[in-house]
Amino acid sequence: MRIEIRTATAYETREVGRALAPLLRPADALALTGELGAGKTTFVQGIAKGLGFDGNVVSPTFMLVREYQGRLRIFHVDVYRLERVQDVLDLGLDDATAEGGVLLVEWGDAIEGLLPPDHLVVTLTVPRDDETRSIVFDGVGGSWRIRWEQLERLLEPFGGLGPPGPPGRWGVLV
Repeated sequence: MRIEIRTATAYETREVGRALAPLLRPADALALTGELGAGKTTFVQGIAKGLGFDGNVVSPTFMLVREYQGRLRIFHVDVYRLERVQDVLDLGLDDATAEGGVLLVEWGDAIEGLLPPDHLVVTLTVPRDDETRSIVFDGVGGSWRIRWEQLERLLEPFGGLGPPGPPGRWGVLV
């Protein structure tokens, strides 16, 4: 299960996050991956807005975990600076999902084995020198298999299911 979206601006990246938000359920986990500056925090800003949080969402790089309250409690985590598995375990990520929150983990590919068996991997890359971003969604587990058609429908307004359009227009690749 894979979908790729291309966005031309930070605003569009936020809007993709906002479009995903209605599908999120208590105890969901997302592994956000991609190089520095790829738009992981920007994407989380959209999710938070879509979940009803109207405040400022910033990178948790130095705090490690930031919490926001919307329709669901949001745990925004950055594991970039953590070197040991024990450091990650000490964050209590299991508690976040046990409390019914949504876990959004920047650099989540580094700890994917510690995430719940059902999770969504969101990979953000900047394939060119401009602002264009590629956002790839990979669903892992049965709960995402069940929601996959819904995700496709939510992303359809951003370009439909087909090749990306010209710059500034959204495209979805399946």
